[in-house]
Amino acid sequence: MTGAPGSSGQPGPPVLLVLGPTAAGKTDLALALAAALPCDIVSVDSALVYRGMDIGTAKPSPEILARWPHRLVDICDPAEAYSAARFRADALAAIHDIRAQGRVPLLVGGTMLYFRALLRGLSPLPEADPQLRAELAARARALGAGGMHRWLAEVDPAAAARIHPNDPQRVQRALEVFVATGAPMSALWLDAGAGLDLPTLKLVRSPRERAVLHRRIELRFDAMLAAGFADEVRALIARGDLTPSLPALRAVGYRQLWEHLHGDCDAEEMRRRAIAATRQLAKRQYTWLRAEPDCHWLWDDANPDAEALVLARRALEGAP
Repeated sequence: MTGAPGSSGQPGPPVLLVLGPTAAGKTDLALALAAALPCDIVSVDSALVYRGMDIGTAKPSPEILARWPHRLVDICDPAEAYSAARFRADALAAIHDIRAQGRVPLLVGGTMLYFRALLRGLSPLPEADPQLRAELAARARALGAGGMHRWLAEVDPAAAARIHPNDPQRVQRALEVFVATGAPMSALWLDAGAGLDLPTLKLVRSPRERAVLHRRIELRFDAMLAAGFADEVRALIARGDLTPSLPALRAVGYRQLWEHLHGDCDAEEMRRRAIAATRQLAKRQYTWLRAEPDCHWLWDDANPDAEALVLARRALEGAP
């Protein structure tokens, strides 16, 4: 059990964190812990916050949510933007409320930016400027993803080293910060403010072999399509007020289906793009997780649920 940077070792149970790449089985592990321990679940997922986006986000079923309520699920309309700053405020409020009830906060998800915001605080980044964002989007169309990343490498090498070229949203945000402030975003990262002032136990759920995860990603996406994912996106399109530039519609799977339903690619190409984008997401998640200290890795071939329960009980028994 460890505290996040800035932790003062406040008394009480630790905050349990279940992390991992997409399709790794994080939700199943969290439910196993919640069934055995006095835990309340808080979602750490930038897509689960949106109402009407259920199939493509692998949102827990209504039956599961009724038995094990998840905080920060279905709290936004897809037309809204939900930021890391808002997540941090919502998650801190949920954590303190759960602890005040004498229960254990159990945070589960794969949005690593949200975990970082919670554990380490947030840099004082400028608010988004719609006009500047539109100008950068136009430049991105002209330069392409590689050109934008090369530009970022010129003005902010540290940020370029941390942000993958295939992550255009974060590349553009880093350039937006540089253009707006004249300072590299990596310099602002150094002034991130206070982290989570509570002890934590970090449990990482993952298959040992990357090929296993890739196969799971394929099977899950095909299952989503069979469950009516395309109809879910059609319903979002039919609203008439949503665009593919919104954060909700940039989620993997949704973006590719949106393109397919607008005639930009056929079904086979849509599937290929969605699976490739999900694999890229998993790769970025692994990069973050390998750099995260004090993690307990729970592998598929080592009874991860039982191991997690032993670690969690040990942490709770040792809490002052």
